[in-house]
Amino acid sequence: MMASDHKTIQTATFFHLVAPASVNAPVGVELRYDSRNPYEVSMSFNTGKPNTVDWVFGRDLLADGLLIDSGEGDVRISPQAGETALVLITLTSPAGQATFEADADLLSEFLNDSYEVVAPGDEHLFMDVDEALSRLMQHEL
Repeated sequence: MMASDHKTIQTATFFHLVAPASVNAPVGVELRYDSRNPYEVSMSFNTGKPNTVDWVFGRDLLADGLLIDSGEGDVRISPQAGETALVLITLTSPAGQATFEADADLLSEFLNDSYEVVAPGDEHLFMDVDEALSRLMQHEL
C-alpha cells in the first residue's frame, strides 16, 4: 500500500463507564484507525444524543496501555489484573473526567488489525506531508 492508498478499520463495541458506588453503565463506542493518520486512533462515544464525543490519541499509547500504565495527559490507559482481561481508559477534559473499562482482548485485536494496515515503524511511509501542512495552515497553528 502506498501513501496515496488508504484503509480504515472500524470496530463497534461497548465500554463500561465506571461510576460511583461501583455502578457500571455500558456506553457504545466506535474504534477507528485510518491509514491517512497512521499515528492515531480515535474513539467515538455514543452519548445517547445526536452527537458523539470523539477522542483521538496515539496508537502507541493504546499499545503501551495494554501492557503498562500509560499516558500523562488527557488520556490514560492501564491494564487491570483479574479474571477477565480489562483495560481502564481515563479521559480528562475541562468539563470533567470519565473512566471506562474496556475489553483488553478486543483492543488488542483492533490494534493488531491496524498493524496489518500500517506496520509499527512504517507510519512515516503513509504520511502525506503536504496535506498535513495544509491542514495545519488552515488552523493557523
